Amino acid sequence: MIRSSVTACLVPEARRGPFVFHGDLASACKTAGELGFDGIEIFAPSGDHVAPRDVRELLEKHELQLAAVGTGAGMILHQLSLSDKDEAHRERACAFVKRVIDFGALFGAPAIIGSMQGSAGDRQPRESALGNLADSLRHLADYAAESAQNLLFEPLNRYETDLVNTVSDGVDLCDRAGAGNLKLMADLFHMNIEEADIEQAISDHCERIGHVHFADSNRRAVGFGHTPMKPIMQALAESGYSGFASAEVFPIPDSRAAAEMTIHSFRRYVSA
Repeated sequence: MIRSSVTACLVPEARRGPFVFHGDLASACKTAGELGFDGIEIFAPSGDHVAPRDVRELLEKHELQLAAVGTGAGMILHQLSLSDKDEAHRERACAFVKRVIDFGALFGAPAIIGSMQGSAGDRQPRESALGNLADSLRHLADYAAESAQNLLFEPLNRYETDLVNTVSDGVDLCDRAGAGNLKLMADLFHMNIEEADIEQAISDHCERIGHVHFADSNRRAVGFGHTPMKPIMQALAESGYSGFASAEVFPIPDSRAAAEMTIHSFRRYVSA
């Protein structure tokens, strides 16, 4: 059964980013629990930013699971990239991600690699950057496997990276990395830009998808845009997917309204 989740950002520098809640994890968990979400996804400055005991207490109090943990602060705060041409820079990026993996593993939650994949740009040939990225992902997936965890990789749209834009591209990269616990994070906002047929992309690669970002065409909560969500979520359900559909969306008009619309849409398209 697909489970519902919302995102909580604890990185002040990302306060304009597409997260339902910003700044106050306790308040985010309280609202998520009140609205009936199954989980919460945390985007933090580092793997040791929040005390595990505090997170565990919040999750238990509000009957939530930790859905996943983001690593994008490594790029936002430190400009770390897993595809960087400099080996020492890639090692620092991997060290940052490992700390996030360690934190997530305490709760059985996978880490997401999104913006930390970086871009080739004019700094190195794209093929070289992809090779560096595959090597980094193989190393990190092996590290996650030591804690019996998956690692999630997120294809991003062309305006955010020139490396991996589609689910099919993501499958190719995961095959290149050669790690069985390296799964794809399918973000419906990015897919709306890059995929010719979102439902088909999901059906073709359903066994590789380990997490979903539940977002509408304009990166607002599902129901506030124009993505035809019913066939997409039907394709996901028919594939046997049983992970989270987590709202990584802008808090428009405000956090609670975005969360309310998300759970309403989730129940409409998933739970009905």
